[in-house]
Amino acid sequence: MTIHDTRQISGRIGSGIGNPALRHGEHRTAADPAGPSGPSFRQGVRRRRAAGAEIRRVSVIGCGLIGTSVALALRRTGVRVALSDHDPHSLLEAVRAGAGVALSPRTPPADVVVIATPPSTVAGMLREAQSRGLGTVYTDVASTKARILADAELAGCDLTSYVPGHPMAGRELSGPGAALADLFTGRPWALCPHPAASPRAVRTVTDLVTACGAEPVLLAPDAHDRTAAAVSHAPHVVSAALAARFADAGRSALSLAGRGLWDVTRVAGSPPGLWRDILAQNAEPVAEMLEAVARDLADVASALRAPSAGSGIVADLLDRGNRGRALITGEYPADTAGREGASRERAA
Repeated sequence: MTIHDTRQISGRIGSGIGNPALRHGEHRTAADPAGPSGPSFRQGVRRRRAAGAEIRRVSVIGCGLIGTSVALALRRTGVRVALSDHDPHSLLEAVRAGAGVALSPRTPPADVVVIATPPSTVAGMLREAQSRGLGTVYTDVASTKARILADAELAGCDLTSYVPGHPMAGRELSGPGAALADLFTGRPWALCPHPAASPRAVRTVTDLVTACGAEPVLLAPDAHDRTAAAVSHAPHVVSAALAARFADAGRSALSLAGRGLWDVTRVAGSPPGLWRDILAQNAEPVAEMLEAVARDLADVASALRAPSAGSGIVADLLDRGNRGRALITGEYPADTAGREGASRERAA
């Protein structure tokens, strides 16, 4: 599978500038002041006004890591957020974290409804939310797009008010307790509208993305799914495959383990159920990427068994790995050490 530069197939929407008060390497936490007297609130309001946002009310369906992080990010800009989740414990935890209030029949229609549920459920949730008139504009945060759009069209959803989205940010931890108000700061957020989507809906969801501190990127659904397979979905499977080698290992097998193993297996700790759903929704592009990786690994394995004939194959892979790593780190300028440390703290 060939990996293309997404800048050749995407368009940047708006300025995409995050909080100017955050210097490189600084991160806020969910405990930052979100009330009208806190600095995060004032800075967020300035950011929202600079983006030209007219978003005052948002409803978030799904109080997991991403949904609650969206709610926390919006709350510190002064947006009123209503929350819904099929799990009452997750809903209560998100409310207690300051992410918003529980959605009720008396909640006014939202300017934007954010669907933060597993990919296979998004079309059904969208159909239900639209039939209940929960909002004016709708979006989602699932990590696949083409199949969701196709399912939404088959379900008879109103595609003029729906703008599919995918924030390219996350953690290996799950649930509202892992949510961070600054999770999306400076990160790309893909938007994949159907041709029927109204310009107003696209502008409104773009405003929501910039209010969260992210950088909107316009992508065709198929292009998004191929890119997500390359940069997120296939790497997750590779990480899981390596971590699986230690599933039944004793402590002695890990006695020499260091940061390198921790780094390459970090995302393997993510919820298996959610990832089964993601991979099923984006099966073909992920399979193509995994087959390409498997060919490289098979070639290196063969070369290692015949070192006199295969040293060039090993060297080539290591050299290409160096070049690829340089490009990856250049596209991800954020200081990941702070987030990784926080992850370990929360996991302890």
